[in-house]
Amino acid sequence: MSTTGIELKTRHRALAEAVELVSSMRFAISLLTIIAIASMIGTVMKQNEPMPNYVNQFGPLWFDVFNKLGLYAVYSAWWFLLILVFLIASTALCITRNGPKMIKDMRSWRENVREVSLRNFHHKAEWQSALPRDTLARQSAARLKDAGYAVKIVDKGNGTLVAARKGAANKFGYIFAHSSIIIILVGGMLDSDLPIRFQQWFMGKTPFGGSGVIADIPARHRLGLGNPTFRGNAMIPEGGSSQTAIIPQASGVLVQDLPFTIMLKKFTIDFYSTGMPKLFASDVIIRDHESGESFAATIEVNKPLIYKGVAMYQSSFEDGGSKLKLTGFPMAGLDNQSFALAGEVGAATDLKRGGDQYSVEWSGFRPFNVENIGGADVRAVAKGQSLNEQFAVTLDKHSGSAAKNAHNKDLKNVGPSVQYKLRDKTGQAREFQNYMQPVTIDGVQVFLAGMRESPADPFSFLRIPADDEYSVREWMRLRAALADPALRAQAAARYAQRANPANGTATTIAASSGTDGANETDATNARNQSNASAVALATQLEESSAKTLAIFAGDGAGKQGGFMAVSEFISSLKVPEAEQRNAANIFLKMLNGTLWELWQAARARDGKAAVSADDTHARFLQLATNALSDSFFYGAPVYLQLDEFVEIKASVLQVSRSPGKNVVYLGCLFLVLGVFSMFYIRERRLWVWISDGNGGNGGNGGGAGADAGGGQAGSRALMAMSTQRKTLDFEHEFNDMAAKLPQSA
Repeated sequence: MSTTGIELKTRHRALAEAVELVSSMRFAISLLTIIAIASMIGTVMKQNEPMPNYVNQFGPLWFDVFNKLGLYAVYSAWWFLLILVFLIASTALCITRNGPKMIKDMRSWRENVREVSLRNFHHKAEWQSALPRDTLARQSAARLKDAGYAVKIVDKGNGTLVAARKGAANKFGYIFAHSSIIIILVGGMLDSDLPIRFQQWFMGKTPFGGSGVIADIPARHRLGLGNPTFRGNAMIPEGGSSQTAIIPQASGVLVQDLPFTIMLKKFTIDFYSTGMPKLFASDVIIRDHESGESFAATIEVNKPLIYKGVAMYQSSFEDGGSKLKLTGFPMAGLDNQSFALAGEVGAATDLKRGGDQYSVEWSGFRPFNVENIGGADVRAVAKGQSLNEQFAVTLDKHSGSAAKNAHNKDLKNVGPSVQYKLRDKTGQAREFQNYMQPVTIDGVQVFLAGMRESPADPFSFLRIPADDEYSVREWMRLRAALADPALRAQAAARYAQRANPANGTATTIAASSGTDGANETDATNARNQSNASAVALATQLEESSAKTLAIFAGDGAGKQGGFMAVSEFISSLKVPEAEQRNAANIFLKMLNGTLWELWQAARARDGKAAVSADDTHARFLQLATNALSDSFFYGAPVYLQLDEFVEIKASVLQVSRSPGKNVVYLGCLFLVLGVFSMFYIRERRLWVWISDGNGGNGGNGGGAGADAGGGQAGSRALMAMSTQRKTLDFEHEFNDMAAKLPQSA
């Protein structure tokens, strides 16, 4: 009997061999191995991301290589779909070649066996019976039927064959399992973007790469209501509606028209204490375009709404265009006058500073933020560091993001925040995230102003200390004063006057010189020498403090300032390395003193009273100095402080039509039936060859003896049993049948 299945009858041997190869097990396993590798790549590598993200991640060279291989959309790549087609063809050919043979074998009784072949079976038994051959055959058949076997009696001339079979449905397991592969793959391809690609290849549909109103997008970028399958997103703000879904593509988007309009009445969201969303749901109204009827529904996570074959899932949520009011503060130059600014999330606002033109692109707003503000990096900056440590730090170290401290569990709601990009006239942009309210860090309140140069980078935060009025105005006043050479000179003079140790020296000398005439001349000379020395010392101290402020301010010419500039200056001094720490300490004391006088001078210029010299203001000045140093890395001409907002939420729904879903379910049912049949149904075959024999005592110690005087003829029987998988249950069943069949009626 052939075991290769149906062979292709053709004169072309190569074609027959190709069909046999494609339908072979080794070919299918090879395809499944490739699919498994591709699936691992698709799992590890994020799929269908914007192309700039891949360029940033892999670089231009590998981006082109991976793009040509289609690794950014593995499951819709042409080679992946081709593999699926070959796998479907391979499995179909396998069923076509082997299915009829299996069905024929299931219906076969295998009645062509001979007695001699049955004796070669491992599981066999023999016995003699006083019953005639026909009677014994009918008795054996009846007992096999009682055991659940299908039985057929065949007269072989020189004997009678009782053929029995059980568990023949085991063969259906192979057919169902292979059929399930085809059904699942077909269902998966129906739900893939293959129909959309077909429309792109043959119907002129192209992705839309521009911007504008969805209703104005041309028809070549839109997919009609007859599109059999799609999966897109619809972002709907509260009070808004949508009758389309956006399908992202590598080079743009396709717009899928829907047979109904979705209007979002209300979006509800609830959070855990950690800030993670606990529940979000959309209360919507669906209006059918064909009938004009409307109905209300609620879409929740894992509770989709299905209407007209289109499923709407609650995917996520976004800002729907919240209205923002902010106050802007200059971060460069002498100006410290604030200005008002308004914006809307998702839109852009023009900003002009001096002769430069900027665009503020409002990218996000969050009404509250649960952040980890107890990390070691945050506390280190709040407490201050030694000067040499501060010299070595940059913005990342000096004001590290609270988001980086993932191991600390000190989570607190720090209030609303706004996120925006500031783009200059050349198109270059940095992204910023500013918090509306001050954050308390180790008992001191600071405003967090985040900055990053790339979306792939985490935010680093500038910490601006809050003043007595819980605002940033005092720090902004000090920043502008640091950029003013005239105020720096005034502050240096005030510091020199206050810190000059020679003050009062001439008076002391005069008092100790006496009053007689001889000593008057000596006293006068001493006073003159002392005054000259005091003036020289004051001048030197004033020049040193002015230079200190100038270095910290970047020499007043827009150069890099802060602690990095001080560090470079100390390193440039031709003093031994061991003396550099002493020089740094002297420099820091002078810097702190001159910055205090600079702050007082700036307040006096603006008509404000001097602040009291206490621990609170000393702490403020220390944090302000750190923030001034960090501000040289901030990279923005303005700082925008959120004042008021009107939040508008938006729901993101995933809208999909999946005709292959039911097909896949059917394939899964076939797979379960196939696996059950293969593993839990055991095929057994049993044959009993009965031939004429002399009467006498039954074999195996059983059976009644024949009447010796009558010479009545009996029969002898040979039983053989086989199965595909020999198990302990099969051994028990064989022993049971070998014991029951020889028993007398």
